[in-house]
Amino acid sequence: MTVELEQHIDPNLISVLEKISDPEIPVLSIMDMGVVRSAQVIDDVVQIKITPTYSGCPAMDVIGEDIIAAFQEKNMKAKVDLVLSPAWTTDWITSRGRKALEEYGIAAPLEEEADKEALLGNKKIVKCPQCASTNTKMISQFGSTACKAMFQCEDCLEPFDYFKCLK
Repeated sequence: MTVELEQHIDPNLISVLEKISDPEIPVLSIMDMGVVRSAQVIDDVVQIKITPTYSGCPAMDVIGEDIIAAFQEKNMKAKVDLVLSPAWTTDWITSRGRKALEEYGIAAPLEEEADKEALLGNKKIVKCPQCASTNTKMISQFGSTACKAMFQCEDCLEPFDYFKCLK
């Protein structure tokens, strides 16, 4: 389920922000991830507020630097601030972002209750991004990053990351 979050984004800035990739999942823009909370030009400076996917996320420094560099290319000065509240949730990943995750080989997050059932091994509901089978099993609570778990499809035998539901 994708939830619309309250954003205050100047429409003139969206095209730049949509070109900035998440450094850990390069097929997703920071807009698709839902980390941009606001973007406004104030006194000739682009003021951007971003919310980390989890506190201590190492990608946030890179994202901040990428935002500043992207606006410098447009001859604009940018300032980036982290906003911790409300906390980021996987509900903020756009539908376009969820589709891009699966095309990239990462299973998109399930709803909160379904996520718990899958991670506890109670139900086979995580869909393999390669063959679409739900005959999958968790291999490890942690995948390539802390926000993902490692699964394997028991039909095509391919391993894949599952993006955990974060609320």
